Order: sequence, then structure tokens, then C-alpha cells
Amino acid sequence: MRATLPIATLIALLAASAPSAATIAPATVDATVSRLTALHGPSQADRIRLGVRQVAERWWPEDGDEAAFAAFCEANFLAKPEEVRAALDRFELVLEEMQGHLHEVRRELTTPLDLDTGPVTAWDRLLSEIDLSAHVPDDLFASKAAFLVLLNFPIRSLDEMLAGGTAWDRDTWARARLAEGFARRTPPQVLSAMTRAYASADNYIAGYNIRMDRLLDARGERLFPEGLRLITHWGLRDELGSRYGDPQGLARQRLIAQVMERIVTQTIPQAAIDNAEVTWRPGENVVKPLSGTPAPGVDLAAREPDTRYAKILEVFHAVAAEDAHDPVTPTFVRRRFERDRQVPEAEVEKLLVSVLASPEVKQVAAEITRRLGRPLEPFDIWYTGFKPRGAYSEAELDAVTRQRYPNVAAFQADLPRILTGLGFSPERSAWLAEHIVVDPSRGAGHAMGAVRHEDKAHLRTRIAATGMDYKGYNIAIHELGHNVEQVFSLNAIDRNLLSGVPNNAFTEALAFVFQQRDLELLGLARPDEASRRAEALAGVWATYEIAGVSLVDMQVWRWLYAHPQATPAELREATVAIARDVWNRYFAPVIGTRDSLLLGVYSHMVAYALYLPDYALGHLIAFQVAEHFHGRDFGREFERVARQGRLTPEAWMRGAVGAPLSAEPLLAAARAALKTESTGVGKK
Repeated sequence: MRATLPIATLIALLAASAPSAATIAPATVDATVSRLTALHGPSQADRIRLGVRQVAERWWPEDGDEAAFAAFCEANFLAKPEEVRAALDRFELVLEEMQGHLHEVRRELTTPLDLDTGPVTAWDRLLSEIDLSAHVPDDLFASKAAFLVLLNFPIRSLDEMLAGGTAWDRDTWARARLAEGFARRTPPQVLSAMTRAYASADNYIAGYNIRMDRLLDARGERLFPEGLRLITHWGLRDELGSRYGDPQGLARQRLIAQVMERIVTQTIPQAAIDNAEVTWRPGENVVKPLSGTPAPGVDLAAREPDTRYAKILEVFHAVAAEDAHDPVTPTFVRRRFERDRQVPEAEVEKLLVSVLASPEVKQVAAEITRRLGRPLEPFDIWYTGFKPRGAYSEAELDAVTRQRYPNVAAFQADLPRILTGLGFSPERSAWLAEHIVVDPSRGAGHAMGAVRHEDKAHLRTRIAATGMDYKGYNIAIHELGHNVEQVFSLNAIDRNLLSGVPNNAFTEALAFVFQQRDLELLGLARPDEASRRAEALAGVWATYEIAGVSLVDMQVWRWLYAHPQATPAELREATVAIARDVWNRYFAPVIGTRDSLLLGVYSHMVAYALYLPDYALGHLIAFQVAEHFHGRDFGREFERVARQGRLTPEAWMRGAVGAPLSAEPLLAAARAALKTESTGVGKK
């Protein structure tokens, strides 16, 4: 590994050398506005005033003196509607080409780290830190093309979009999306540092596997089959969920929970991470060599040195370095909620708490207790018994998926059949399949959309040499939902500036709708009223779990901003305290056990900063959307809602289902389902 400065020091140096803030005097702004208004008339005054101010806020000394600023504004204000429309169309085309090609370059640079293409080399890691797109914003400002946009297109605040967005036409939305792309002017050094921090965190997580076949219980017995190697947290969580109904399931689940808590507290021995040469007893935290003696100098008792929290801090310092360059949303937290999510932070927390504190959660917990025939334990937040897969053992499901999908090519070839089975027409299914490439993932799996119409979306899924197991298949169907949304919202949309969905929660929601039907696509389940009731109960429980995880994520980021100089050890202690507090407030009264730390185990907290609330919102959106799809043409409706593009969540939801985002539809369905469970009415 090459020697580098600590990331916090590097960011501080970059920030110190970054250009100073805008220095255009208010008097120059006023004079420029007056001259432009005299030239173009008082009907243009509001546009002129806003545009000149937007340019002034982002004009740096190297862009020219005040005379150059005034001359630029006078030469580039577009007074005619046809000029504004022509500029919009041209920027839309150029940005698609620029961003699309650079996206494809970035995908190639990270391929060895993202895909299972063999050992990762030193040059692979170095190349993955390159992000050519980091220089594009700087070039657009240096050329003053960005200033032309700022002069002629208004940056809309979240309040403006929420207040008027539902009545905007497509051109108004496109203009808003164009302008917001230049709302912050970030030096390329800061963007590059962000890329390096995220790449480092992602690489750390991608290699964080636990050898389940080397775990020992308190009696020194192995509970998992030879060769079972799971990535954290995804593989551990899914393995835990798959063990309901297994005669040895409870012991295995308790062992997995012990591993998870060791990861959160960083008391996991370094030697136990992805190491087939040792055995590990998580309960007693004892590591022993599988045979012989450990290599000289190897301390089997040494814990992981807070690496998890060091990576989080690297990401924090990298993204916080952008704060000084964003006059609209001057913290990463605000950018995540107001720009990326387009839902105020307080509103997201209110939605989370509306589920966490709901009486329906306690009622669902009572039903789970009844089904399990034992008191709940903390890991039962991942109970899967409501889902149709509860009728099958993991081995049975693995056998089906491995036979059907022995390799990536088999899954690729089956895409048209899968899509037709979901409800898309044969013609649309073939068209979608032509726009999706299936890749063998090194990590748990993910979806990577295209940016240019000529490119393709990529579905990354983990497939072992023995074929695709059920966990991999379940994730693949989820990622396919992402890809289908990505194809529709790019290749079938009217304006590229609106491609995508309002935020990540919406693409997660549409992916959940696919994922819920995975067994149906294998011919192992058929949707009926009983399955719909089960989905409501499963939806409440899954939302409850991820809402708690999301709240931990949000509170950790608040703590980071309050303690920007924290050490990894201090962040570890804070995260443990936050996870424990959220658990004791919302989960202990339901589960019956205090002080669990399981809410802190999600790998997203390391590699995907403040992403987790999107899953909670996604569950709520998914239920509302799935209820709307019920009884309608699934393929047509899915395409219709996906083609709305990147509106605000409020506007998108009203266009999709005719109602705002809310937890009440899911909670109401759960109440009805629980009533049926308790009375037996409607049960077979």
C-alpha cells in the first residue's frame, strides 16, 4: 500500500488551498441588474435579479474582476423564450453525452473491484481511485458555461418544489434540474477526495467476509456447512433470516447475532475476518489456528483496530469538505435530504417514528411470538416467516436456483421470461432485456444504471462456482427491479434532464415490488389474498427494522457534525451508544430485551453514507405502489410510474397512486390482516 496523508489532513490541506469565496460586491450586482433591466425591460426584472445573484454567489476571483462579471452577465442573459428553450435542449444533450461517457469510464475503472474477475491487483486499486468526472464541474465553470445556466435558469429550493411542483410542466421541471446541477461549485480536488474515500470504504466492505464454516458455538461445534463464506452484513442477515424453520436454526441465529455485535463493537478478532485458517468462538471471542501454530508475530487475540469507524470518518471528512462550496445546502446531511431525497430531514424522521412507535408493530410482534412459540430475541427483527419462502428450507430453494442458474449467462438468458412472468408484454420484455447486462458481482450485488441512451444498465449479482444460491437469486430479482426502472426512466422518458426517480427510496421501492415476487417467478408461490395479508405483515416488520437502522444512521451523522475531530474509537463508542439508545427506546418494549447493538451492523453506514433512510421510505412507497398495481396491468403501470422521472416525491406519488407518501396505508393493511389472523375469517 502506498504511503498517504491521513484523509482528514489531506482534506484540510485541499480546503485551505481551494479558491476563496465569491467576492462580487453588492453594488456591482445591483448595477448589473439595473443595466440588464434597462436593456430588456421591467418584465424581465425578476429573472435578471435572480440570475445575476446566482452567478455572483459562485464567481471566484480567477473567473475575472467585477468588470468581467458585469460584461459576462450583459452578454449572456437570454431574454427571448426561444433562446432559453434552445439553451435547455443543447445543455441536456451535451450533459448526457459528457456524463454518460465518463460514467462508462468509471464503470471500467472499478470493474476489478466490483466484479468477480479474479484477484484484485495493486494497479486495480490505484486505477479505481481515478474519477475523471470530478473535473467536469470545474471545466464547466472555467468555460463559464455553468454561469450561463445560472444566469438564465433559477435554482429552485426544496420549499419551492414542494409548494408548486405538482403544477409544473415538464419543461419547468427540466429547467429546475438543469440549474440545480450547478447549485454548488466544488473544487475538483474535493470531488476526487470524495471518490477516493468512497472507493476505499466500498473496497473494505466488499472484502469483509465471515467464514461461517469456521465458527464454533459454546460447545466447540461447527453449525454451518463447509465452504460457507458470507459477506457482512447482507450475507449474515440473509443467512439468519433463512434459518427460521431449521431444527438447528435458533442456535445458528444466536451465533450469527454474536458475530454481528462483535463487528459493531469492533471486538471481532482481526484474524477471524475472511480467514479459513482459524476457528473462532464468537461467544467467548477465542480464535485458534485450524492446524499447527500461528505464523510468527500473528496475534490471534488482536481485535480489528476500529477500521470500520475509520472508514466512516474518512467519508465524513471527504463529503464535509464540500460544505463550504454549497451556499444552498451547506452540510452533507442537508444535501442528502433536501437535494438528494427531496424530503426534509424532520419529515423523514416523523415517518420513521410513525412506524417505530405504532401499536401495529406490537401486534405484529405478538403474532410472530405466537408463530415461533417462544419469546422474541433481538435477531427476530429479521423474521421471515410471513414471506412465502418460509414454506421452504434454504437447501430446497438453493437446489432450485442452482439448477436453473448455474452461471451468469443462464440468468441473462432468462431475463425475457422473468419479465414476461412479472407482467410485461413479450415485446417490452425483450426490449428491456436488450438494455440490461448481467455481471458476476464480487460483493453482495448491486444495480448500475446507464446515463446515455446508447449504454446499458448493469445487474451485478453474486454467483458461486456451484451456481446461484437462493440468496443471490433474491438479490438479483431486487436488482432487476432497479434496472427495469433505470431503463424506463432513461430510455423511455421525454427529457433526459428528468431521467431517474425522485430519490433512491423510489428505485428501492420499485425493486422491492420485484423482489416480493421472487418465488412466484420460480413457480413456487401464487399471489392470493392470503399472500397479500402476509405481505402487509411482512412489510410492517421489515419497515420497523430498517426504520430503526435508519434512525441510527441519521443520529450518527448528527453526532459527526457535532464532533468533527472525533477519533475512530470515539466514533465507535458514540455509534454503540446511539444504537443502544434507539433499541431501548423503540425495540426493547416490543422485543423484551434491552441494550442490543444489532441496529448498528449495516454495511451501508460505512460505504453508502446516509443511504439507509431510503430503504425505510422505500418500503412505504413499495406498499402504496404495489397496492395500486394490484388488479391492474402490472407492466403498463410499472412503466407509466417509472417514466414520470425525477420529480419531487410528493409530485411523483400523486402522479403514480393519487396520494402522498404515508405510512398509514401499510399500517391499515396490517391492522386488517391481523384482524383476519385473530378471527380466522378469510383463512384457509
